[in-house]
Amino acid sequence: MDVLREELGLEATLIKGASGIFTVAVNGTIVARKAAGSFPDEEEIVRCVARVIGG
Repeated sequence: MDVLREELGLEATLIKGASGIFTVAVNGTIVARKAAGSFPDEEEIVRCVARVIGG
């Protein structure tokens, strides 16, 4: 995701999941995931990742 690079200076790797599965993990810890039929938006993902890395 470009937003992670722009906001936090991080490179992200997209790994395709089955059946629309969506999770964001930092060093093996899941910080965001698909919930209640919706995906977290980019801002939510950046907040979740920043919280874990102390940014």
